[in-house]
Order: sequence, then C-alpha cells, then structure tokens
Amino acid sequence: MSLRPWRDINRRQSRQIMVGNVPVGGDAPVTVQTMTNTPTDDVKATIDQIRRCEDAGVDIIRVSCPDVESTAALKQIVRASRVPIVADIHFHYKRALEAADAGAACLRINPGNIGSPARVKEVIDAAKSNGCAIRIGVNGGSLEKHLLEKYGEPCPDALVESAMDHIKILQDHDFHEFKVAVKASDFFLAVAAYQQLAEQVDCPLHLGITEAGGFVGGTVKSSIGIGSLLWYGIGDTIRVSLSAEPEDEVRVGFEILKALGIRNRGVRVVSCPSCARQGFDVIRTVQALEERLQHIRTPMSLSVLGCVVNGPGEARETDIGLTGGGNGKHMVYLSGVTDHTVNSEDMLEHIVKLVEEKAASIEAHDAALAAAAPVAVAAE
Repeated sequence: MSLRPWRDINRRQSRQIMVGNVPVGGDAPVTVQTMTNTPTDDVKATIDQIRRCEDAGVDIIRVSCPDVESTAALKQIVRASRVPIVADIHFHYKRALEAADAGAACLRINPGNIGSPARVKEVIDAAKSNGCAIRIGVNGGSLEKHLLEKYGEPCPDALVESAMDHIKILQDHDFHEFKVAVKASDFFLAVAAYQQLAEQVDCPLHLGITEAGGFVGGTVKSSIGIGSLLWYGIGDTIRVSLSAEPEDEVRVGFEILKALGIRNRGVRVVSCPSCARQGFDVIRTVQALEERLQHIRTPMSLSVLGCVVNGPGEARETDIGLTGGGNGKHMVYLSGVTDHTVNSEDMLEHIVKLVEEKAASIEAHDAALAAAAPVAVAAE
C-alpha cells in the first residue's frame, strides 16, 4: 500500500502508440505538447520557436499546414526538430499526403472531413507507409452539422459520437495508430466528454481545453479541466491552449503534471503569498528565481517563505529552503535541515548557486548509477 494513498492516481489503461520516437499511452509518461504560431513556410522563425519550446521541455510539437508552401517547408522543419512534429491538417487531403511524405510523425485530421472514401483511404495509406500516427481532433466549436441538428448544441454525447464516427473510419481501414481529443472551451463539457469517451475506447487520449484564453485565465481553466481528468487517471498527452507563447504553454503543462506528481521536471517552487511579517520581498524574489532557474531540468524542490510561521515546516519537505528572518538575515535549509544564514543582498545569487550545485550533484549521482548498472548485471 502507498505511504500516502490520498495522493495515488490510478491511471486508465490505454494501448500505446508511437508518435515518432515518443511513446504515447500505456505506461509511457504523460507527454506535453504545444503548437507553433509562426507562418510554417517561414522555416527559420518556426525552427527558432521550436528550439525555445524544446528548451522548455516540450515532447511533441504541432505545426499548421494550411497550404502547399507549409508542407513544402515541413521537410526542413522535421529535419531540424529534436522532437516529433505533428502536422495539423483541415479538409485538404493533399496537405495530409504531403505532410506524411515530408516526415511528419503524426497527422492531426478528422477523417470524416477529408472528403470522399477514396481520399480518406489515400490519406490512411500514406500514414501507414510513412509510419505516421493520426490524431483525431474533435472540437466543440466545429462539430458536424448533422450532430448539431441532432443534439441542438455541443454536448458530451455529440462530441463522443463525432469521435466514435471518426474512429470507425480508421478501424474500418485497419488503422489503429491513433489518439483522440474531444476538446471544448467549456471545461465542464470537455471533462464530461473525455470521461464518457474513456469508458468506450482503449486508445490514448489527448487532453486539452481549447481556446482557454489568455495566460492567467487560460492557465486557470486548463488547470481545472486537464488537472481534473489527470486526477481521475484519464489522459496520455496534454496541450495547454493559451493566447500566449508556445513555450509558456509547455511550462504550464509541466506545472500541471508536477502539481499532480505525474511528472517532475525542473524546480518545483513552494512559496507564500507574503504579508507584513515577511523578512524580504517574497513576490519579487520568487519571480526572479523562477526566471533564473528555467534552465534547470533536474527535478528538485525549493521553498521560499517570508517568515518563520510556516517556513521551517515547508523547508523540511524540500531540497532547499529559504525562510525570512530579522535584520536582513535569512535561514537556509538543505535537505530539510537548518544549515546557514544569508544576507538579503546576497540571497538571490546564493540560492541560484545552491540550486545549480544541487542539480549538478543529482545528475552526477544518476549518471554514476547508470554507469554502474551494466557492471552489476555482469557481476551476477
């Protein structure tokens, strides 16, 4: 039994597919996606944006392919990217064929919108021959007319029926390397649709609250919607849809996963909202630390609290802790134990240095274990 059963998440068992070299579903880690917003035919701008997303930790990136110029540029973009590229296709089946030939790891299409059965078969055959996965992308804002007439409005039944119709097309062509999304801007609708779909299919599910809004509002909506589903154990890959830069979507996605203990990347910061008891400017300090520590990928925890009311208790649970004190002197905790003090003027640089040293120590330890593992097996 788990030591903390109230934190356990029983993940839905889905079958696993491959998006390029990244496994999605099954027992694979929940992956984080985003989408470029540069003109795809501007190869340099698109690759530069992909680089920033890669630095933020993205696992999979989607690019829109609305015209032949975009799919022509895709081959160079795929070659330059360090992560799998999903080609976003709407209606134009030839763009799907071109994207598959250009090396896309996945096609985002709705098979029923591609056109005639012959065209659908041509796209599926191209995906098969090029090793492409397919992502069925149902959206509450673009449901088929006959479903809106049947149900009167976007509702969970309508989204799920649309998804099942598209799934049947792929299965009828003996294609099974697909994942499905049933997104909506209304997170109540999205959550209900995903819950209903999860009971009917075994394919991986791509989570998202579409058109969630700006950075603050969209982060809140996405955290509630995506977070609720992940807490229920539903979801194999996520995309946080914000009116913000793609790399910000990646960071928010990882913060959702970190908060749930599903995946850890970089520094998890525990900090107080600050009050008149604070021994230093907590808000500005945390902002500066989050900015300065973005390059850290090693999972670790840092507590930053302004006074001794909750500071020592939180510090006991984190790798590095900082608690505000009087007269410009603040207590630093290492591995939950009081260690030394630091002056206000040196505090920021000192904490950054400690985190970097701790990350380097963890990485060296992990590398030593990995190097020793084959030796241990041989000795047996």
